[in-house]
Amino acid sequence: MGQSEEARLKRTFLQRLRPNRILTAMFRPIWRMRRGMTLGAQGAVIDGDGRVLLVRHGYRPGWWFPGGGVEWGETFETALARELEEEVGVSLTGPVELHGIFSNFANFAGDHIAVFVVRHWQRPANYWKRGEIAEAGMFERGDLPALTDPGTRKRLAEIFDEAPLSALW
Repeated sequence: MGQSEEARLKRTFLQRLRPNRILTAMFRPIWRMRRGMTLGAQGAVIDGDGRVLLVRHGYRPGWWFPGGGVEWGETFETALARELEEEVGVSLTGPVELHGIFSNFANFAGDHIAVFVVRHWQRPANYWKRGEIAEAGMFERGDLPALTDPGTRKRLAEIFDEAPLSALW
């Protein structure tokens, strides 16, 4: 079995699990032991009115940028495009801009997240992946949900207010 076939089978298995809080809590220690470092890609999806798309997951509290893990054989941008499509039905229609790569040590000492600014996109409906995503919405900068993740808030300040970049989530 080739590496790409193995990665496909792994993705299929994980997709069937439909992560939730219990499964995530059970499998996270195993994932952490198997990987010295985890990589994620998230998108600050911004519309023409300056609103940002945020999601609330079914397996962790708070509001975040949509995105997820980078799989074997994927680039950050490929993972971003896949995750945006899967989670919230967003299709990229133009280039994305790398905002930065951040260390999320509060989550796991080896967790790193690449954040991209996404301004060229389409979303034909108000879709979000049931089960994994509990809610999704477009929010004005001054009207973010109360439980918006602090790291997400920092990234928005960097993107919109030219706040200094911080390497830590």
